[in-house]
Amino acid sequence: MKRFDSILEDTDLIDYKLDQTRCRSLNSLATGTKGAAEQQSDTSTISISMPPTPSSKGVGFNEIYSQTSTPRGTTTTQNNKRISSYSQTSTPRGTVFPESPKLPRSNTNKLKDTRFDSFKTWSGRLERQLSALRGKEQEPISQPSPHIETIPVDRYFDALEGPELDTLRASEEIILPEDRKWPFLLRFPISSFGICLGVSSQAIMWKNLATSASTNFLHVSLKANLGLWCISAALMIIISFVYALKFIFYFEAVRREYYHPIRVNFFFAPFISLLFLALGVPTSITQHLHTSLWYILMFPIFCLELKLYGQWMSGGQRRLSKVANPSNHLSIVGNFVGALLGASMGLKEGPIFFFAVGLAHYIVMFVTLYQRLPTNDTLPKELHPVFFLFVAAPSVASMAWTTIQGSFDHGSRIAYFIALFLYFSLAVRINFFRGFKFSLAWWAYTFPMTGAAIATIKYSLVVTNLVTKCLAIILCGLSTLTVTGLLVTTIIHAFVLRDLFPNDIAIAISKRPKTTRKWYLGSSHSKDIDQYLKFVDSFQAKDIEASITHPNSSN
Repeated sequence: MKRFDSILEDTDLIDYKLDQTRCRSLNSLATGTKGAAEQQSDTSTISISMPPTPSSKGVGFNEIYSQTSTPRGTTTTQNNKRISSYSQTSTPRGTVFPESPKLPRSNTNKLKDTRFDSFKTWSGRLERQLSALRGKEQEPISQPSPHIETIPVDRYFDALEGPELDTLRASEEIILPEDRKWPFLLRFPISSFGICLGVSSQAIMWKNLATSASTNFLHVSLKANLGLWCISAALMIIISFVYALKFIFYFEAVRREYYHPIRVNFFFAPFISLLFLALGVPTSITQHLHTSLWYILMFPIFCLELKLYGQWMSGGQRRLSKVANPSNHLSIVGNFVGALLGASMGLKEGPIFFFAVGLAHYIVMFVTLYQRLPTNDTLPKELHPVFFLFVAAPSVASMAWTTIQGSFDHGSRIAYFIALFLYFSLAVRINFFRGFKFSLAWWAYTFPMTGAAIATIKYSLVVTNLVTKCLAIILCGLSTLTVTGLLVTTIIHAFVLRDLFPNDIAIAISKRPKTTRKWYLGSSHSKDIDQYLKFVDSFQAKDIEASITHPNSSN
């Protein structure tokens, strides 16, 4: 209607004539339809954002009308310039909404996923230096994440469950995203060194088959030892390199694995693998190793034992009765393997020292694991192969004592018979190792089985008969078939199926538990509510007490 809700004067209405085409253009923009927008004339194309409903406040037809009209005292040239500038960014023909402007290349880098930055403790500065060398634009330095803090050990027990402490409780949450697969380095666990343990122990076994007098009738060539040793050395280099990258770029993840009460045992695996490589070195490469190598390899094992055994003995949350697990055998086996290598080099006191330390802690741990003092929980099926670690320590201890004493005496036979009995007691339980998904825990089969086979070869040198020779051949064959099958299966799962390394939930727990507040009427919280009401303003208190009936009062 004319002059209804209008601020324009009559002269402006007379001077300005709104043609029929412009009215259709304004109506099409207000309704957002496509057909009406195509009917706009080229001279009157104006991109105006209108509210879809009349509920928006402060926006009406008068504002559009006033913007399109020519104010008094101005020329139409200025309005034409303004309209032309609007037309340049207007909606193209055939579309309803204008296209979003393309962001510069530098701005798109800021949209990358930064949810994993809390684990990049040392890599932030290194990545910026590498980017600077490549000539890339530097991103602003972000503040350190509050998640980079040392997690106390009791937090692992509160947030995780299961014998291996690798399952998140239902009431907890992790600090890394659950909706996507994490970077490979974050999913690469320290337990991957179990592959090196299995393959390098095979090199020792085939070296003994080729050089032992009791197995000369097999005519085993030393080339098998050379090939296995080269493969194990290559695996050791590759896995160590990958984990070194994780140490550099995701140091927080490595630190969390180290503080994990179960994962800390696997930090012995790299050094035990190096000891195996030293024991299985082919004679074509070298026949005598320098004794300094033994001190270099045993020093980190000694440092780890000082920390771990001290925690077992001192008590607290990391006491042995609480963290006891078959994986603890890895921290014990290193003593016996080191004693075996040192005695083979001609050393005396050092090997006896580590043998005594390993024997004392093995007895305590063996009893603790048999009783299952922590929770009396059984291991899940995926971790049943870890039980074969029971065989590793006594079998290696028998060989170490044989090398120290120079003969397979009664002490060596006692340790060997314990290992042989544990081996048979696990082997007859076939259903115990069936019906579960493949994982890295399967590599726990290989190294203890190979140790028992090598100890049997040593025993057949003393007790030479058909039974001992057949037993040595059977155990060596089973060990070889197991390692070969697991190596092929691991390659398939790692490179074909790509499901070998799932998200490592155990390293992504938060420092503090998830806080939830629950209120229940009639519970102990009612006392707190009554205490609070005493200090409320009298007027408010009367209103609250009048509207709420105490649960203990009669109706």
